[in-house]
Amino acid sequence: MKLITSLVAAGAITLSGCASVVTSYDHLEGAPATLTPRTGTYKELTSLPSPSSPILAAVYDFRDQTGQYRPSPASTFSTAVTQGGAAMLSSALAESGWFVPLERVGLQNLLTERRIIRANLERVGRENELPSLNAARLLLEGGIIAYDSNMKTGGAGAEYFGIGASGQYQVDQVTVNLRAVDISTGEVLGNVTTSKTIYSHELRAGVYRFISFQRLLEAEAGYTHNEPVQMAVMSAIESAVVHLITQGVDRGLWSLENPDDIDHEVFVAYRDATIPML
Repeated sequence: MKLITSLVAAGAITLSGCASVVTSYDHLEGAPATLTPRTGTYKELTSLPSPSSPILAAVYDFRDQTGQYRPSPASTFSTAVTQGGAAMLSSALAESGWFVPLERVGLQNLLTERRIIRANLERVGRENELPSLNAARLLLEGGIIAYDSNMKTGGAGAEYFGIGASGQYQVDQVTVNLRAVDISTGEVLGNVTTSKTIYSHELRAGVYRFISFQRLLEAEAGYTHNEPVQMAVMSAIESAVVHLITQGVDRGLWSLENPDDIDHEVFVAYRDATIPML
């Protein structure tokens, strides 16, 4: 009898808690806006040793080349990955300290504004005061080339007398390609392809049983975590930039401010990185 009373009390507390969650919308406001959290690759990117001089680089586009859409019924027309690859790449290049990204995605807007400034300067005879745009030494090309869903799935669960729990997980993968092109010759100086897994998991627990005649206790709780796809894309891009810098240093394409930094811990880690075999 004490066990039944305890189950009823627990069920009542659980159901009242669920009811408050369902009927209250205060929790949907969430935390205030903050800077986007970053992964471990961001720390590696920002801890690189300094170059002898930053390289002027142009990024025209970094498109989603997967052509993949989100699965139904979530959405049949929304893409599975972010369309902001160029912005992410420009950010990673600047924060590495090795490149000075030049605005090329919005080049037409930039040229329009420059024409307006030049027209104003011409009215006062100062049209020569507007400096020329910087020319890039490198062109950074590439894109998001693959998004693979359900690479791994699995789960486990158990139930006893109507009381049970279960869990399941899913692993996706996003792949990006980054190329450094010498503008003067068109030669591809470096080519890197990196992948990042996207991990999602769900945990559920519930009870469904009669505690007495015509007295049914039913309660359920769950938790789901989905790793943001854009975070995985950003991490893959940051990793590609570090790999590209490491390749360039090893091949003598660009130099370090301090030559002794060639054995920096980040360079050593990325040199030792091996290509996994399926």
